[in-house]
Amino acid sequence: MLRIRPALEKDVNVITDIYNDAVLHTTATFDNEERTYLERLEWFRKHDEKYIVLVAEVEGVVAGWSALSRWSDRAGYDALGETALYVHKDFRGRGIGGQLMEVLVLSGEKAGFHSLVARITSGNEPSIHLHERMGFQIIGTLREAGFKFGRFHDVHLLQKVYS
Repeated sequence: MLRIRPALEKDVNVITDIYNDAVLHTTATFDNEERTYLERLEWFRKHDEKYIVLVAEVEGVVAGWSALSRWSDRAGYDALGETALYVHKDFRGRGIGGQLMEVLVLSGEKAGFHSLVARITSGNEPSIHLHERMGFQIIGTLREAGFKFGRFHDVHLLQKVYS
């Protein structure tokens, strides 16, 4: 059974492991070096009731996480949140990402965000389709914006504006 809940500090180790797998094996992030537990703990502590981190548990095992983070430190952007979504490689293809995103989008609306944005690397069609199902639209493409695995990658910018 899948359970989605707010992340706790005790989850930071597994959040770090899931993220670092993406660092090493995917273009879902343009970090090229693994993050330490302390770096991710600092990141986690910057989140609160508005800028949330969620985890998805399958039979007590954290299978993925999602987050709403600040788009910018400038106060005029406080109604804009940036999404993040990572599912453990052993749990992909089970609909966990979709359920995490659904709760994340609803949480963003309840928190009073006016809109959410996502940056998704070209070629990550499952993530693009997932975001589109949640009401996001591609609003632009940053050409050859990120460099990883020996080449440049385009990055699509998607946005959901709450009505």
